[in-house]
Amino acid sequence: MQTPAPFEYERATSVEGAIATLERLGPEARVIAGGHSLLPMMKLRLASPEHLVDINDLAELAYIREQDGEIRIGALTRHVDLLRSELLARHFPLFADAEQVIADPVVRNRGTIGGSLCQADAAEDLSAVCAAAKADVVIRSGDGERVVSMEDFHVGPYTTAVTDGELLTEVRLNVRQGAGSAHEKVERRAGDWAIAAASAAVWVEGAASPTPASRSARSA
Repeated sequence: MQTPAPFEYERATSVEGAIATLERLGPEARVIAGGHSLLPMMKLRLASPEHLVDINDLAELAYIREQDGEIRIGALTRHVDLLRSELLARHFPLFADAEQVIADPVVRNRGTIGGSLCQADAAEDLSAVCAAAKADVVIRSGDGERVVSMEDFHVGPYTTAVTDGELLTEVRLNVRQGAGSAHEKVERRAGDWAIAAASAAVWVEGAASPTPASRSARSA
C-alpha cells in the first residue's frame, strides 16, 4: 500500500486563521478541502508537503450568490452544489454540463471549485469552464485581497498565481445578457479524466437573456 510522507495537520477555524497559518508555515504548507487530487499525489510521493491546513470547517467560503452584477462562488463550494445551482444554470449552463461528467458522486460531494482550480491540472474540467466564462478569482493574504483573471491565474501545469501565505477565496462571473455556454468532454468511461474537452461561452450585445424554453431546446 502506498502511503504519503509524514506531515503535520492543522484544521483551520476561520479564513483569517487559515491565512495566518499559511503565512507562518511558508512554502511547505498546502491547503486541503476535498483532497481528491492532493491525497493521491501524496500517496505517490509526487507531492510531499510538510504541513496540511484543512479548511473544511470554513462554511463562510461555501456559497453561490448574485451580487453587484456578478455571480460569486465561494472557494469551498462543492461540485454537487455547482451542479444543482439554478442561478448558475440560468446564466452559465456550462457549469452543469461539466459537473455531470466530473468523476463520480463521491468526488462531487466532497471536491470543491477552489481545489479544482488550484490543482491546475490541464485535464481538469472547471479550469476550462472558468476560462471560457472569463471568470476572475479572489486571492486573499494577510495584507488584503487581489482579483486575478483566469488568464493570469494559471501560470503553468500545477502552478497558479496563489503564492505562499495566500488563499483562493472566491470565483466571480460577470452576469451578461444574451449569454450562452456549453462544455463537452470525450472520455474513455464516465468519470475519467478527459481525453479531450472544450468549454465555450458567447455573449450577444443587445440580446435578452435566454428563456427556459431556449435552454431546454439547447440541452435536448
